[in-house]
Amino acid sequence: MNMEKVVINTDGASQGNPGPAAIGATIRDENGRLLATISRRIGRTTNNQAEYRAIIAALEKAASLGARQVEIRADSELVVRQLNGRYKVKKASLRTLYQEVVSLLGRFQGVTITSVPREQNQEADSLANAALK
Repeated sequence: MNMEKVVINTDGASQGNPGPAAIGATIRDENGRLLATISRRIGRTTNNQAEYRAIIAALEKAASLGARQVEIRADSELVVRQLNGRYKVKKASLRTLYQEVVSLLGRFQGVTITSVPREQNQEADSLANAALK
């Protein structure tokens, strides 16, 4: 399947920081049609690491679907600002994940990364939290 653009909503959740963690994501086509969801535990990690891991999983899925462009929406301002180059990635524990995201982004012709309020990210949040139960 080849498609021009997908819209990805991602969220990571951690009970404790670090603690048991999970990721959630939705991938939709340009018309809003749901193409895929991700909801799984990822072991023990911090919330920020979970946020990055959710983006990684969603980008891998989007690439497998044949997407050429991605619009990523996440409610983690830190991660969004790091990926957009507004903040430096100071923690070594995040640097490897950051580099993995940047590498995956290179597969796409167009990339947009936007911070959205938690209220606009409820589906991804619910998927992450469901995996923790």
